[in-house]
Amino acid sequence: MASNDDTARAQAQTTGDGGPVLLVATRKGAWLYHGDTTRTRWRADGPHFLGHIINHVVLDPRDGLTLLAAAKTGHLGPTIFRSTDLGRSWHEAAQPPAFAKAANGRAVDHTFWLTPGHADEPGVWYAGTSPQGLFRSADGGVSWAPFSSINDDAQYRSWMGTVQDGTPDGPKLHSIIVDPRDPAHLYFAMSGGGVHESTDGGRSFAPLLKGLEVVEGFDVGDPTFHDPHCVRLCPSRPDRLYQQNHCGIYRLDRPGDEWVRIGRSMPAQVGDIGFPLVVHPRDADSVWVLPMDGQTVWPRTSPDGRPAVYRTRDGGESWQRLDRGLPAAQAWWTVKRQAMGADARDPLGLYFGTTSGELWMSGDEGAGWTCIARHLPEIYAVEVAEPGARMASR
Repeated sequence: MASNDDTARAQAQTTGDGGPVLLVATRKGAWLYHGDTTRTRWRADGPHFLGHIINHVVLDPRDGLTLLAAAKTGHLGPTIFRSTDLGRSWHEAAQPPAFAKAANGRAVDHTFWLTPGHADEPGVWYAGTSPQGLFRSADGGVSWAPFSSINDDAQYRSWMGTVQDGTPDGPKLHSIIVDPRDPAHLYFAMSGGGVHESTDGGRSFAPLLKGLEVVEGFDVGDPTFHDPHCVRLCPSRPDRLYQQNHCGIYRLDRPGDEWVRIGRSMPAQVGDIGFPLVVHPRDADSVWVLPMDGQTVWPRTSPDGRPAVYRTRDGGESWQRLDRGLPAAQAWWTVKRQAMGADARDPLGLYFGTTSGELWMSGDEGAGWTCIARHLPEIYAVEVAEPGARMASR
């Protein structure tokens, strides 16, 4: 006899379109775009949470059904919503991420980042917040508690700065990474505050900053002044990480501890400043970035109003411009750190959402681009999900 989970999964697959699903988080709600098997036709499902700020929507790859959405609502404040039927119904977390009551008086403004736990830890999720905080759920996102000691550690608190520092809509803890080989090996990044690593399941973390640059005039040895925008681990080579930073694009090959600035080989007139970064799931040398104008005033637009994706196939030794199908001029948008992703199909599909509310896709690894949605609210995040597929445990 089929279990309830098996029945729900079968129903989800039957009602689906056979292709990937794009989980689109925006300033005014969330949308799910269901693709067919050819990735040429897309069906919109939404809006969900219309009018609410949604920073991230993520599918649990361990069951292929559970969705979590990080929301900031007018009446509930910062919270997490959970669906176990691919978005047909949602329920608020019983205990969203919140700092322990203390004399420092910090309060979560919003949850910014969601990461499912290791395949061997069903039900475990991690969340990063603004201001910087690290949280964990052991029950599938129903209840959350502060994780590790960093939230109240005096040294880490000094590196986090104040809520007035840095990022325009508040400092953030993001890029929470779980090593697929070892659930005790974790990374996270803070804007600002640097990149940090734990090898003991989060009991302790240590900065991982060697080789990274900071804005001229600041102390490179102080984590406070380090501003990672996005850190990604290579699924096919977990000892390699890439980083899009406020000060360039970097690669790190473990067990080494020094980041190498591979963005130096980007065209000088474009530079290597941006927010998102995507790694090929089967090729650790293939990476895509989407640069923005990083001149002194930081307009946060595409360079010269001519957006393009840049790809490397050699670990950052060289980069190629990919702009076929994208606007040739007068396109003054950019792409935020969570708003670019990839599926795992062959050929690989790439997807990104813009600050002007457009959703773009490429079915040929970036060679050509098609706009599949327009006039959405400002897009904060794009995740690519495969409903029904399940992550294998070790």
